[in-house]
Amino acid sequence: MNEQQQSLWSFMHEQSDKLFNQTLQHLGLTFISLLFAIIIGLPLGILIARKRKLSSSILGLAGILQTIPSIALLGFMIPVLGIGAKPAIVALLIYALLPIIRNTYTGIIGIDRHIIESARALGMSKMQILFKVELPLAMPVILAGIRTATVINVGVATLASYIAAGGLGEFIFGGISLNNTNMILAGAIPAALLAVILDFLLSIIQKLDFKKLKKVLYVFPLLIIVLSIFYILPSAYGSKLTAGFTPEFMGRQDGDLGLKSEYGLKIHTIVISDAVMYKAAYAKELDVISGYSTDGRLKAFDLTILKDDKGIFPPYYAAPIVRTSSLNKFPELEKVLNLLSGKITDSIMTDLNYRTDYLHQAPERVAKDFLVRNNLYKAPRNGKEGTVRIGSKIFGEQYILAEMYSMLIQGNTAYGVSTKTGLGGTKICFDALVNDQIDFYPEYTGTGLLVLLQPNPKLSKEIAHDKDRTYNYVSREFANKFKIKWLKPIGFNNSYALMMRQKQSKALNVNTITDLANYQDKN
Repeated sequence: MNEQQQSLWSFMHEQSDKLFNQTLQHLGLTFISLLFAIIIGLPLGILIARKRKLSSSILGLAGILQTIPSIALLGFMIPVLGIGAKPAIVALLIYALLPIIRNTYTGIIGIDRHIIESARALGMSKMQILFKVELPLAMPVILAGIRTATVINVGVATLASYIAAGGLGEFIFGGISLNNTNMILAGAIPAALLAVILDFLLSIIQKLDFKKLKKVLYVFPLLIIVLSIFYILPSAYGSKLTAGFTPEFMGRQDGDLGLKSEYGLKIHTIVISDAVMYKAAYAKELDVISGYSTDGRLKAFDLTILKDDKGIFPPYYAAPIVRTSSLNKFPELEKVLNLLSGKITDSIMTDLNYRTDYLHQAPERVAKDFLVRNNLYKAPRNGKEGTVRIGSKIFGEQYILAEMYSMLIQGNTAYGVSTKTGLGGTKICFDALVNDQIDFYPEYTGTGLLVLLQPNPKLSKEIAHDKDRTYNYVSREFANKFKIKWLKPIGFNNSYALMMRQKQSKALNVNTITDLANYQDKN
């Protein structure tokens, strides 16, 4: 336990600068959105307290908006607001609105009506009653709503890293993708501490008597504005180009770490989900992205791959990995899964990905069309001899492969199928496999070597660029360590790649990663 704690604190110390910047970004996102939520929510709460007929519709709408899943809400914002801070702030604002509106409304209507009548009898105007009677008396309840909204925003702000808005989510999602517990905790612990500390401080303010509370409330708006500025501070950077890398790519030796150590690449980098980074590059919000060599969006968004002239990206040949206990339970499974062996080349996979990523065709349709063209499709039987559980990661290529395997199993065996697609990154999928939540999923030899096995750097470097040695090594080690079997490779190599818009690449004369590093050094 002590060794584990030491390694965590050692990691956090090594990453202290980055952790500090991300904490400032997290605070900034939380309080910028909170500031706007108060500006909008407080008047709305006052309005529905005055016109109670509007209360059910306004509170209902705010409630509906809060029930929208946060990832989906961020996705809805991107086409309108792009990536970065704007969609994240709007999404956080929406989540903060309900408690502020509801508590403002509840606080005001909960005031004894005799007090209001007495104020009117003294000749006070509506505005005087609001500011001198209603708001002061309702303030503890209003602050309770602001307190709730603050804690909600601290938690939801971790998702902002998916759309390149920064914050502590970069560590959390990077750690999930990389099977790195220290990285997850390095983001989760500060986020939890922020929520606890801010909740505690606001609870103290909430309990103050009115005279002291009045003084605090003069400072409170200024404090929120100052904390909001924290988001701007770590964002200042003098780099001419901006790169968008996925959380997993950021922490890998065959990713951002290798770019720095082998190429000496110094480029302003933001963390972003692979679901939106291609479109962000196409929209000129990013100059360089960490893509995948068989991704259909290369063609869709007119991107070009920068040549990896120092060879830091090893081959990533896809193959299904299956629990040996599942192969014993389903004797026909291995033979059926190997029907895809050698059938999908790089160009074929790129075309299949293009159909899902850009033409928005359903993975089921794309998978079935491919199987039909290659005389592999058979009408499904009524599977009654057990259910095979198929998993996949959360990108288009994996969805397509999962559907192909599902159709092959149903058409060639008497097994039923249950698909658990979109399981997130490598760690989630692999943990599901090891813990007997799924029977198999498609994996990549490079990921098996560098992320899941993590042999010593010397051995990794020695075998990583030889596809046969890599496959043989992961096959042997997975069987020994995890009781998991690598079946025959599907045929295509989906390696990492750095990409730029073709026009920009030509204009800057940047065709290789070395060219990019040299360009950055000059600028």
